[in-house]
Amino acid sequence: MAGHKKRGGHEEEHENHERWLISYADMITLLMVLFVVMFSISNVDNQKFAELSKGLSAGFGAPRYIAMSGSDSPFPGSGQQVAPVDIGVPRMGPVESGQAGEAQSIADSLPVERTETDLERAEAELARLEAIAEAAEAALAADGLEDRASYRITTDGLVVVLVADDVFFASGSAEMQPVGAEVVDAIAPVLARSDNAISAEGHANHLPVGRGSIYPSNWELSAARAAAVVRRLVEVDGLAPGRLDATGYSDTRPLVPKTDPDAIETNRRVDLLVRSTESADVRALLPTLEATRS
Repeated sequence: MAGHKKRGGHEEEHENHERWLISYADMITLLMVLFVVMFSISNVDNQKFAELSKGLSAGFGAPRYIAMSGSDSPFPGSGQQVAPVDIGVPRMGPVESGQAGEAQSIADSLPVERTETDLERAEAELARLEAIAEAAEAALAADGLEDRASYRITTDGLVVVLVADDVFFASGSAEMQPVGAEVVDAIAPVLARSDNAISAEGHANHLPVGRGSIYPSNWELSAARAAAVVRRLVEVDGLAPGRLDATGYSDTRPLVPKTDPDAIETNRRVDLLVRSTESADVRALLPTLEATRS
């Protein structure tokens, strides 16, 4: 028929505007699967977990737990106060009463042994220092100078106090008087027989030096007096210089207070310190031991 149009070619396809629903549905499905997996992981069967933990502990040795109070851990007993845990240190068995007494006896004996050893050494050192003092006193007595020195024991050793009145050093002077030289020469052989280091310690009284003195203060004066004794011991009496030293203390270490009537003469002196070679712990016992024998 002439009135009909001729069919030919392809008709235009209808566009599907709902394809995005497929991708959306896939995404929702995947998210649901993810949430299900996460939920299943978060719900642990505590009983099965405890059995697994126990089995692993039996296989690898003694359990080693770290208790964390207040945590949400799936470990049994979590959130409760946990007793101390074995960390692999070998444990000692129960101690019998006899063993405990023996251990306590050993522990008690350790400090006592050390103290007794120090005490024995201190007694021996005190006896040696006292022997030096007795020898020096005998030497001075042989020359009629027994009243020219005194002796005391300190934590440093034996102190020989040379009485430095006007016959030893003149007031304001470091020049040794003849009697002072005799005292030093008398005790020098006794000092030479020991191996101890010797310190000459010079002292002055509380009076300031005079205007015409060559010494600016009692510091220089006391040090010069100590040096004069050391020089005498080395140059005249032959002691080894390496064993000696000289120090001045001015009026800072008086034997008697300045209010004492004899302070001016008594505090003007030189001390010869025979230094102990013992340890500080042993030397600390020397004054107490001497006091108990007095």
